[in-house]
Amino acid sequence: MNLDLPPGARAFRDEVRDWLAANVPAEPLPGVDTPAGDAAHRAWERRLADAGLAVVSWPARYGGRDAPPLHALLFEEEYHAAGAPVRIGQNGLFLLAPTLLAHGTAEQRDRILPRMARAEQVWAQAWSEPEAGSDLAAIRSRAVRAEGGWALSGQKTWSSRAVVADRAFGLFRSDPAAERHRGLTYLMVDLRAPGVTVRPIRQLGGAAGFAEIFLDDVFVPDADVIGAPGDGWRVAMSTAGHERGVGLRSPGRFTAAAGRLVARWQEGADPGLRDRVADAWIAARAYRMHAFAGAPCSPSMVKLFWSELDVALHETALDLLGPHAEVDRSWTDGYLFALAGPIYAGTNEIQRGIVATRVLGLPR
Repeated sequence: MNLDLPPGARAFRDEVRDWLAANVPAEPLPGVDTPAGDAAHRAWERRLADAGLAVVSWPARYGGRDAPPLHALLFEEEYHAAGAPVRIGQNGLFLLAPTLLAHGTAEQRDRILPRMARAEQVWAQAWSEPEAGSDLAAIRSRAVRAEGGWALSGQKTWSSRAVVADRAFGLFRSDPAAERHRGLTYLMVDLRAPGVTVRPIRQLGGAAGFAEIFLDDVFVPDADVIGAPGDGWRVAMSTAGHERGVGLRSPGRFTAAAGRLVARWQEGADPGLRDRVADAWIAARAYRMHAFAGAPCSPSMVKLFWSELDVALHETALDLLGPHAEVDRSWTDGYLFALAGPIYAGTNEIQRGIVATRVLGLPR
């Protein structure tokens, strides 16, 4: 494998590095799910868009550069290395956008993607329900035919970004008599529409990074159905593939964290942790090489790899910090977030079952 970047990629990487060095805020922005943080992060996204860096691999007509996937990986690598702000629009940018590019209509892409690229619309992911977490096919929220569209009723929970989001995307059961994975429709919902209630879920630290969404006969027009009515499961699996794959969890976030881990160990930390530090660094670089090679791989396998790497990397960091771990918020917050990785996007237990049966061909 040739690890040298072609000249165009090197020039792009240097452009991104220089722009981030000059523009990343000197102080962290307020929490992304607070009113002040919402405004600050949207403003940051507009600066990225004005520089042509918000969505580099998208078509130019939607705000991108028509750049190859390698450029998107390089941007993510430089972005995380620079400690740049959380992407408030990540649900839309990394999950809904590729779904629209694959399954949406030209009208939907023209209407939604340019505003998404500038964070003029922020999207929530409305998948899970009180009795349907990783078992997404168990959803009960209903979509009933209405004149010109659909009437939605039900409850979604653990909806990321819903506290500040403008719209949401999710699955709804449009044919209750159909089998579990059939009769589902993929819809986009205006969270300001009549009949929508968003209730923040307060976490132990006081922040509300998630919310419940209650829908009471909420009208959604036919123009906001992605794919064909009743074919929502197939479309949703496209979204899930991006959630489990490189798109949402790029190698750059792990190589940046592994670099910080190595630097911390080199300051004189416990030499007994040397092998664990080396393992984390090697795993992060291996993930990078896999992504840069563009080799096809089951999203379930990718998700298993990065989620377990994330936990191991942060556990090693906390062990390195020892008694100081509790006061280093950068690592403790990262660790708490890493613990969610084996759960969201389908638990790792489910992913192992998928790999066993669909990749390895083992009997159920």
